[in-house]
Amino acid sequence: MEAATDPRADRALYRICSLTGKTDDPREALTTILAVTIETLAAFSGSISLLNPDTGKLEIDVHQGLFNEADEVSLRLGQGITGWVAFHGRPQLVANVAADPRYVSIRKEVRSEMAAPMVEGGGQILGVINVDSDRLGGFDQADLALLIRISEEATAVMQRLWQLRHLSGKARQLESLITIGQSLVSKLEQQELFDTITRDARIITNTRACAFYLYNAPRDTLSLISLTNAAALPLPAPELPVASCLLSAALHTRRQIEFANIKSPEFLDLIDLPTDPALRSLLAAPVLYENEVIGVLAVFTDHVHRFNNDEKRLLAALASLGAVALQNSRLYSRVFQSEESLRKNEQLTTLGLLAAEIAHEIRNPLTVIKLLFGYLDLDFPVDDARRTDVRVISEKLDQLEAIVSRVLNFAKAPTSLHSRWGLADMVGDTIVLIRLKLAQSKIHLRFEPPPRPLVVEVHKGQIQQVLLNLLINATQAMGDGGTIVIRCTQEKRGESDFALIDIADTGRGIPEELRAHIFDSFLSGRTDGTGLGLAIAKRIMLSHHGDITLLDSGPGGTTLRLALPLVS
Repeated sequence: MEAATDPRADRALYRICSLTGKTDDPREALTTILAVTIETLAAFSGSISLLNPDTGKLEIDVHQGLFNEADEVSLRLGQGITGWVAFHGRPQLVANVAADPRYVSIRKEVRSEMAAPMVEGGGQILGVINVDSDRLGGFDQADLALLIRISEEATAVMQRLWQLRHLSGKARQLESLITIGQSLVSKLEQQELFDTITRDARIITNTRACAFYLYNAPRDTLSLISLTNAAALPLPAPELPVASCLLSAALHTRRQIEFANIKSPEFLDLIDLPTDPALRSLLAAPVLYENEVIGVLAVFTDHVHRFNNDEKRLLAALASLGAVALQNSRLYSRVFQSEESLRKNEQLTTLGLLAAEIAHEIRNPLTVIKLLFGYLDLDFPVDDARRTDVRVISEKLDQLEAIVSRVLNFAKAPTSLHSRWGLADMVGDTIVLIRLKLAQSKIHLRFEPPPRPLVVEVHKGQIQQVLLNLLINATQAMGDGGTIVIRCTQEKRGESDFALIDIADTGRGIPEELRAHIFDSFLSGRTDGTGLGLAIAKRIMLSHHGDITLLDSGPGGTTLRLALPLVS
């Protein structure tokens, strides 16, 4: 009851309670709490020690009236009066420290001491507030009761500040994760991606070093492909057998693994750990994508550290972001390869159709020459050398006709390559192939699929070639970006139903003098163009019993229409 009516209490408790509105720095708050405590209890010196969850020891966080190096002092639980209070969770008043065997001398002028535990609501000890006097019996029971109340209020204040600091840290981590995620998806070159992951992971986890190990499933090996901020010492071999690696546990269990001190003797022979002597604790997370193991992401501290659940969740999130980004990079790589393959096929098709066009133009005069030569009815005597010349000319004309026929037949798409395709799916697949080029050209593409499924029987590769040609032409007509709209509809033409694909851009349009001839061979509005793209597209569409037409063109853009017969 005496402490409850102590006139010193209200002012001291108010000053401590008001800290939550004055500062968000826990260390500044602890310093003020200790100053208020020493002033209120007329103490000679004092300290606030907090329990380090990593070491399990009490470490002086703030002090007043002690020597400068006091913040380097740490006590085991049970050691000294302060350690005893932390271990048992009970306050102590020692009138004569010299007579108490528990006392550990930090300053020789101390004669009496008082300590109270900082206990959270669940009963866990957070630390101890300790005050000293240079007089024997410098404190009484009323002082101890007040110290207990101060400790309770200080604990409540510090918990609020620590929680606020924790939430602020979480908000910063979330913001960093979002920024990292946005950065990673833009990395298409894989080594750059790996280096970005390890650099960002080390920074956000506040660790000494970070490493990314890539897993090769067929060979069952790990490769250290990126190591950030470790000492420049020899790295492990390029490929390491998983069975000899410490990190194999993360691969096999598909869970995080943690080791408190990788410099202890049992870790000396492991081949997958960096040789930096400063590294101590390790936390590793498997990098998984749709249950496929891609590799391992590991962080290292330069001191013995016990990773908490928040740190483990953060590393798991980084590993997941890395997995998605790596898969995205691989997908883009395959898209590039597919686009390059299609471009090569387009070049071969262009060459083939050009040869067919030339052969077609040759066949007509060749037929006339052959007919006229036959009408000449040149019949020379057997012993006349001209008789042999006539026979040779006739054979060569037949040979030329055969060559022309083979070229024309080769240029025709075999009907066996035609199959039924959903129009929307075929257009969608084509958009995937060109989406990166559109993004690089700052072009927005909007696809309006048909209201109901439309099925056509076509050679998919050739139709995609036509679509790619038109889309690439549209991007080249919009140098500063723009919009492309692909609209699929259906139309009745006589007794037949046709699928229509309209491709509209916001480019500069086709010059009026060229519009009537855009499907002619070797006509191009660009200095680097061949003039064959639209001519080939026209030929492909006609070979599919369809057509391509120019609907509209002007300064506001161009619209081309593809028509293909629907499968009944």
